[in-house]
Amino acid sequence: MSVKAPKGVRLVITLTGRRNAGKSSLINAICGEEIAIVSEMPGTTTDPVARHHELLPLGPVTFYDTAGLDDEGALGELRIQAARKVLFRTDVAVVVAGEEGITDYEKEIIAELRRMEITFLVALNKRDLRDDTGADIRWCAEEGIRVLAVSANGGDGVRELKEALIAMAPGEFREEPLLVRDLVNEGDWVVCVVPIDLAAPKGRLILPQVMVLRDILDADAVGLVVKEREVEETLSNMGKKPALVITDSQAVLKVAADVPEDVPFTTFSTLMARYKGDLEALVEGADMLDKLTDGDTILMGEACSHHEVADDIGRVKIPRWITQYTGLDLNFEFYSGNDFPEDLEKYALAVHCGGCMLNRTAMLRRVRECRRRGVPITNYGVAISKVQGLLDRVIRPFGLAGE
Repeated sequence: MSVKAPKGVRLVITLTGRRNAGKSSLINAICGEEIAIVSEMPGTTTDPVARHHELLPLGPVTFYDTAGLDDEGALGELRIQAARKVLFRTDVAVVVAGEEGITDYEKEIIAELRRMEITFLVALNKRDLRDDTGADIRWCAEEGIRVLAVSANGGDGVRELKEALIAMAPGEFREEPLLVRDLVNEGDWVVCVVPIDLAAPKGRLILPQVMVLRDILDADAVGLVVKEREVEETLSNMGKKPALVITDSQAVLKVAADVPEDVPFTTFSTLMARYKGDLEALVEGADMLDKLTDGDTILMGEACSHHEVADDIGRVKIPRWITQYTGLDLNFEFYSGNDFPEDLEKYALAVHCGGCMLNRTAMLRRVRECRRRGVPITNYGVAISKVQGLLDRVIRPFGLAGE
């Protein structure tokens, strides 16, 4: 991965703690350059700020410098809420304790990180200004928490902190999670079906399609890109059976009719469901479409904000298909970007986009949070295949079977 890697595949490291604990200074010390504003005035950092950096051997990472969680007033509460939202897409957190050491504030943060199952360590910053860190180190040892004493200004312990962050990175940042390369072999031909309609971005393909094509090439296979109207002719002229046909979910019904049953067949969104999250959980969540009742509310979640177009996939097409499939009077609520509702219990089902703009940790956390609170969750592609009667077929290449 390069420094220009999409943010959805970057490791996210968030520094959190009280105001003036030295979070910004510590980011500068880790990165070896002045990329975060530093001041003795508490509350200098307001909204969470993303800082990109190359942390070898992991590659590109994003550091989030958050507002102090002890901020005050109505505006301070908004800053705290913004800082907490960052935690939903955090892979590794650093709880930064300043001169006061570990207080009830830090302990509350630690309890929240544990609840969210976020990997973290404690950095006892400003050790050059403290006489003794022994009590804090002993408390961390008793709690089973990794702790390092550092000095952002003096540089003491910063190297050890960087090494610890590298060691704590989730496994997928050392080895990419599987997208499509395990389904094809060197020399195989893969047909990618890419509709070009009003929703298609001008002059480019959408990120999941680009990612899949790159993975096909990395597997030394051959990728053919066609529109949905060209599938039948392409397959008849290939002279060999493709190892796999992958289609945009919006065209799954038409394309499935043109692809012989003995040819493995799936969708870009189903591949993303496995790459970004928990495919089995998302397939299981789709079963809820058969159990909905009149008046149920469905959460439609998008990881990115974009201008709504006519016949928008998430806001128009999928709600229409689900309504037609169930024959019920349903309510749909829409959330986009980094926000995710806190009152999840009100929803009978969550239908999420492919999550190409989220990192895998953030997507998995959304899946886990929904399931923990008793809300089935699926994704766009899986839901579309379900209501089109094709779910069994599109998950077959992964060794899964629906109901």
